[in-house]
Amino acid sequence: MLERYELETFLTLAEELHFGRTGERLGVSTGRVSQTVKKLERRIGTPLFARTSRSVALTPVGLRLYEDLLPAHRQIRTALERATEAGRGIHGRLRAGFGTPWGAELLMTAADALLARHPGCEITVHEVPLDGGVRPLLDGELDIQLAAFPVREPELTTGPVVVRDDRVLLLPAAHPLADRPSLGLEDLADLPLITTGGAHPRHWLDHHYPRRAPSGAAVPRGPVAATWQEVLSHVTAGRGVTPGAARGARYHPRPGIAYVPLRDAPPLEYGLIWPTAADSALLRAFVAAVGTVGEA
Repeated sequence: MLERYELETFLTLAEELHFGRTGERLGVSTGRVSQTVKKLERRIGTPLFARTSRSVALTPVGLRLYEDLLPAHRQIRTALERATEAGRGIHGRLRAGFGTPWGAELLMTAADALLARHPGCEITVHEVPLDGGVRPLLDGELDIQLAAFPVREPELTTGPVVVRDDRVLLLPAAHPLADRPSLGLEDLADLPLITTGGAHPRHWLDHHYPRRAPSGAAVPRGPVAATWQEVLSHVTAGRGVTPGAARGARYHPRPGIAYVPLRDAPPLEYGLIWPTAADSALLRAFVAAVGTVGEA
């Protein structure tokens, strides 16, 4: 069985391929590095490094050993770091973003529950405008965000769905279709669609604001809005219609707007996203807290 110092010496030398630099990283002498490697090679029964006066290289056996050991070493190191964080308690600052009022409620409820258990944390909740997309995350202005799916940014990790809602169509209350019990996506071919632009990628816009009806007919474009208040104002003024979440009728009730179910539209899904490179005990705890609140 490998001792810890043998494991770290082997992996570090496999990365540096230089006895001097390996010793500097580990805080030991070059001789100690050489002795450790020779001892390991005697135990395995074959050279792990090919050495000359000018270079050091992994042998095929050494390369295979390095590839086998590295993932396990990383997993052990991560486990130790997490255990250390847990022992010290959860600390730090987290900036969370939302785009809907129900999203704000969910994040604030989760933040309050987490802060009650870990008062040393600081969690702030910020609104992201409709046209903001996930740009605040990519620009480092937020640490985590509750966003409408789909999100396919390679730099971001996507968590599970925490909110799912039926889709409706917001129409002017005086529109001839406003009294219908439901509408279909085919009806969009006759209605100017209020959309948003900004930082959203094409696949996200096409998912939320279809360019064509199921028959292939083009969906006409109406005004472009940057915020939900602009969307609501355009609908009230009769300038177009827009898809939305069914619960929006409770949060954005207006005499001039009708919320009509879209019977054949897929539901809206919302979940947490965060930079893939980011990781902390606080972030993981917040993700778990939001999941718990979302299930309640």
